[in-house]
Amino acid sequence: MPFQKIQAEKLSASVVRQIELLILRGILRPGERLPSERDLAERLGVSRPSLREAIAELSAKGLIETRANAGVFVADVLGSAFSPALVALFASHDEAVFDYVAFRRDMEGLAAERAAKLASDTDLKVIDTIFRKMEAAHPKRNPAEEARLDAEFHLAIIEASHNVIMLHMMRSMFDLLREGVFYNRSVMFKQRTNRAQLLDQHRAINDALQGRDPEAARTAVTRHLDYVEEALKDQQKFEQNEEIARLRYAHETNRT
Repeated sequence: MPFQKIQAEKLSASVVRQIELLILRGILRPGERLPSERDLAERLGVSRPSLREAIAELSAKGLIETRANAGVFVADVLGSAFSPALVALFASHDEAVFDYVAFRRDMEGLAAERAAKLASDTDLKVIDTIFRKMEAAHPKRNPAEEARLDAEFHLAIIEASHNVIMLHMMRSMFDLLREGVFYNRSVMFKQRTNRAQLLDQHRAINDALQGRDPEAARTAVTRHLDYVEEALKDQQKFEQNEEIARLRYAHETNRT
C-alpha cells in the first residue's frame, strides 16, 4: 500500500495559512501594513527565516506585496467587481442607482439578520462604537465625516455576519459608492431633516443588533434603505426641476 509517514507541517506553511485566513475573513484588509518582520515573527512564535519563506509564498500568490522602504502590505485583492466600462455605465444611468439600493436592501437585511444571530460580543461592540461616533459627529454637521462613518457602520454589520463571500463582495460594492459611482452620500447628510432621520434609523439598527433580535435588525435595515431610496428620488426630482427651470430661463432670455 502506498502509505507514507506523516510529516510535521513546516512552520512557514502554518504562517501562510494563518495570514490567508485573516485576509479571507476580512480581518486583514487590502492596503493594510503588516507588522515589522521582527514584531510579526515574535507574535507568531516563528523564526525570521520561516516568516520570510511564508512572506515569499504569500507574495507569489498575489496576496501581499512588499514596498521598498515601506514594508509588507496586504495586496488589493478586491479590485472591482465590474469592468471600467460597466462602472461608467452605472454612473450615467439612474436605473443602476435604484437597483443598487435594492441590492443593498436585500444583502444588508440578510447580513443584519445573520449578525444578530452570529456576531461575537466583540463584533457587536465594534458596531456600537461606530454608532457612538456617529452620534458624536452629528452636532458637528460635517457631511463627509458622517458619510464615512455611515459606510463603516454598514460594513461592520456585514463583517459581523460572518459570511466571507458577502463580505468581500459588499466591500467591492462600497468602494464604488465611496467613489460616487452610484450617488453622492455626502449630499444626503447635508440636509437637516435627512441627517436626523438617518441617525435615528442607524440607532434602530444598532439597538436591534445589540438586543440580538434578527427580525428587528432586518426590518430596521429595510426601513433605512427604503428611506434612502425615497430621498434619492426626491433629490432626483429636485435636480430635474432645477434643470427645467434653468432651460426655461435661458429660453426666455434668448427671446428677449
